[in-house]
Amino acid sequence: MKIFNLPDLGEGLAEAEIREWYVKEGDMVTIDQPLVSMETAKAVVDVPSPYAGKIVKLHGKANDVIQTGAPFISFELTGSAADASKGSVVGSLEESSKKWDEGDVIVGAAKTKSITIKAMPAARVLANQMNVDLSRVTASGPQGLITSDDVKRYLEQSMKSTVPKGEALHGVRRVMATIMMQSHQEVVPVSIMEDADVTNLPRQANMTVHLLKAMVAAVKMEPSLNAWFDGKTLKRQLFDHVDIGLAVDTAEGLFVPVLRGAEQCSEEELRQKIDAYKEAVQHRTIASGDMQDATITLSNFGMIAGRYATPIIVPPMVAILGCGRSRDEVVAYNGEMAIRRIVPLSLTVDHRAVTGGEAARFLGAVVKYLEDVIK
Repeated sequence: MKIFNLPDLGEGLAEAEIREWYVKEGDMVTIDQPLVSMETAKAVVDVPSPYAGKIVKLHGKANDVIQTGAPFISFELTGSAADASKGSVVGSLEESSKKWDEGDVIVGAAKTKSITIKAMPAARVLANQMNVDLSRVTASGPQGLITSDDVKRYLEQSMKSTVPKGEALHGVRRVMATIMMQSHQEVVPVSIMEDADVTNLPRQANMTVHLLKAMVAAVKMEPSLNAWFDGKTLKRQLFDHVDIGLAVDTAEGLFVPVLRGAEQCSEEELRQKIDAYKEAVQHRTIASGDMQDATITLSNFGMIAGRYATPIIVPPMVAILGCGRSRDEVVAYNGEMAIRRIVPLSLTVDHRAVTGGEAARFLGAVVKYLEDVIK
């Protein structure tokens, strides 16, 4: 019998969630036959079979989260399948004949009341993110190891008393919850707000495109906001290129495709990229690589509702610009009262890497572009 461990699905992620099995125990399969649909950080991929043979055991059911490298499917091979099993499109797949080695999976031993707590790295990370005391978690892993599933079971049991009819988050929403928790723990946010008078902008104009162009102009003035920051090493990386993450709302959760090289794009090119990404997100065909490595983010939540906000930064980025809903407002203009079209802007920066002056100048540059350049 061969055990197929869940491979790295090409993103360097520590886990993936089972979305739908295409096979069941007892089925006969061939090499490269799609076995299961897996959901990673905002992308859905099919995992093909590395072997030809019979499915003996499926190590998980729909909505279960499987760690990369953990037992996934047990096979009973037929013919020379063992020799031919390395040609999957997923990449080189290793067998799971090796038993768990405590030295491989234990990052360190935490002692509480003279009791050594042994846990897998992923379990320690999850416990830290969710503020779980590992000494209260029952281990089910080999050699008494606490696994991520053990931590999740503990959380589920703890929540039953407070949310008796609640449902567990899955897929995009689960990933979003984890990322927001990470942001809350790692980022030191500060937000500033300002209004831009866009009366001279035609109402049929694409506001998102102009906001993107305004951000590119502002980055030239204050490049410190187009950067990554490592809080552990206190190192900052500035970028010459401007890769803007564009938050896209869907019923399944928030997607953030990345508009790469925005500083080199014309308005029409940006408009085409936006439309293409929105369609890909809508049909869940967007590649995971198209949602990674943004250098700064735009959230145009005003297309729905809302005036001001405190947008949340996703590390290692250090800035996100939010645009609220435009409105007609009576204001003082050239010494007289006038009805002007106003767009509210909200900027959040990581104050560890960005000063208040840099943030204010960046937002001021955005306002200046929207009010002056588009005349």
